[in-house]
Amino acid sequence: MSTDESIPAAVQRALTAIDEQDTDAFVAAFGQDGFVDDWGRQFRGPEQIRSWSDNELIGKHATFSGTQVSTPGNPITLLTQVGGDGFNGPSHFTFSVQGDEIASMTITA
Repeated sequence: MSTDESIPAAVQRALTAIDEQDTDAFVAAFGQDGFVDDWGRQFRGPEQIRSWSDNELIGKHATFSGTQVSTPGNPITLLTQVGGDGFNGPSHFTFSVQGDEIASMTITA
């Protein structure tokens, strides 16, 4: 994935972690109170985010392709094509960033 200057550094770190299948780096991109909202299911804090990723994202060898910014700013929404051994298809990922950390990542259609 190419680096897009409009994507905040914390979000770019999470995307790189997904590309590299690096769960530790993915979890580290989030703040201590950060959370993932996966279609209404919330996973808050490092342990829950790691467990979610193991079951739904990096643990399923997820790949993102054709990623583009669909709504710039903070929050920022990215549209990507998800592949791997879990969900496959287009998804929107909306990231809210606080400082240099992800506060939340919300996944929708």
